Amino acid sequence: MKSMFLLNCVDEKFLTQSLEKVQGKIAFYFPVFCEKKKEKIALICSKTSFKLDFFSSFSFEKNDYQSKFTQNSNDFFKKIIQDYEKIKKENDFVIVVGVDDFGLMGDLSLNIALAKELNAPLYAKSQDENHTMLNFLLSQKLDGFVLLKENEDFTQDLLQEYTYKTQARFSYELFEKAKADKKIVVLPESFDERVLKASEFLMQNEIVDLILLGDSNEICAKANSLNINIDGVRIINPKNSQYNEEFEELLYEARKNKGMSKEEAKKLVQDKTYFATLLVHTQKAHAMVSGASTTTAETIRPALQIIKTKPDVSLVSGMFFMSLEDKVLVFADCAVMPNPTPEQLAEIAYVSANSAKAFGLEPKVALLSYSSGDSGSGASVDAIKEATKIAKEKYPQLELEGPIQFDAAYDMLTAKSKMPNSKVAGKANVYVFPDLNAANICYKAVQRTANSLAIGPILQGLKKPINDLSRGCLVEDIVNTVILSAIQAQE
Repeated sequence: MKSMFLLNCVDEKFLTQSLEKVQGKIAFYFPVFCEKKKEKIALICSKTSFKLDFFSSFSFEKNDYQSKFTQNSNDFFKKIIQDYEKIKKENDFVIVVGVDDFGLMGDLSLNIALAKELNAPLYAKSQDENHTMLNFLLSQKLDGFVLLKENEDFTQDLLQEYTYKTQARFSYELFEKAKADKKIVVLPESFDERVLKASEFLMQNEIVDLILLGDSNEICAKANSLNINIDGVRIINPKNSQYNEEFEELLYEARKNKGMSKEEAKKLVQDKTYFATLLVHTQKAHAMVSGASTTTAETIRPALQIIKTKPDVSLVSGMFFMSLEDKVLVFADCAVMPNPTPEQLAEIAYVSANSAKAFGLEPKVALLSYSSGDSGSGASVDAIKEATKIAKEKYPQLELEGPIQFDAAYDMLTAKSKMPNSKVAGKANVYVFPDLNAANICYKAVQRTANSLAIGPILQGLKKPINDLSRGCLVEDIVNTVILSAIQAQE
């Protein structure tokens, strides 16, 4: 364990015991700087052999952190996570000092959130009259914590690090993964203001390298008129690029058996989506993201014609990452296949599990139905039973359960009642829906009612990353999809 979180106290006995037990370099980190707590910690440390020389580590000043939090809580937490992870790398042990001026409930809510964001185990002391209520409130939000009464001694062994994956944590991990092996992503829809704004953010944060398609003078003029900085972005015009002849020949050879003429190939190469797909196909770019202003069919068609599916995959499907308060789930197929067969459902389970693994999740797959195990019957249940059988035979390495209801797949108490012998029930993080109708309805319901961040759709099965945006997408959606596409290209 490299870290510990203080909730509401700077306790002399606790600090003295902690400092005596920890070997190596210790840092105190303030998400929000507090002069009084700094002075109290310094006084306690002066009575020990520990030399305190690290107080400069904080993310926000006390007089402005509330405004930063209310303006954009996700950015607020991402900044804290970024600073904290840097400090963890530079020290052997980090003690995180909580905030204390939101009032009791405000302090509690924000400090619990910070403990989850940092995955730093939480320690607190309470007065006897508050102990029962504080214990109840903490147990509602955290899987583990140490809450002591005023006269109780602290034992460091009681604390275990958390494994929460909050929205800000997941976003931070994706950013860092993309930065670690930068890829080139092409965005065909350079005329769209949202794409230009996303390009500015991605370039300024050095997450990926970008190619925009179109006339450079027109693109730069539009960016300037919107006060958007796209310095560093490469711009290629499909109307007259150096690659046109190469691409015309490639497209003609790929499609001549389907009746395509050289004239048709020459014309299609100048289409931004086809041109972008050919950039990826020839490894001049590593991934493409489109769909802000074009249909899913227009985005996927060139990829199916040119890039095609992976050798062990027969179909393209779409998944969403559903980033909840403190965990991330995968929902599939929410975008492509209207009525998948049992064989196709088994394959969707396989590629979705692989997608989850590529993004840092250990997949546990649930093939969903309106009944669990052998409790129900009917055509749709039988299809899931068959899909489960195929998946278990074809992909024996998968941890998989089906048919299973969503509540039994998600909730441990329900799982114990409905499927007590299942290794997946209650622990599933990859959810395969019986059809597009159910999947699309469910992801939108969770997104809107559970304050979930839905990232996707991410297309699965293609040899190279080609991803589709919703035409109603936000700048944040474009940024997230580009980052996910870049990570897909690292595989």
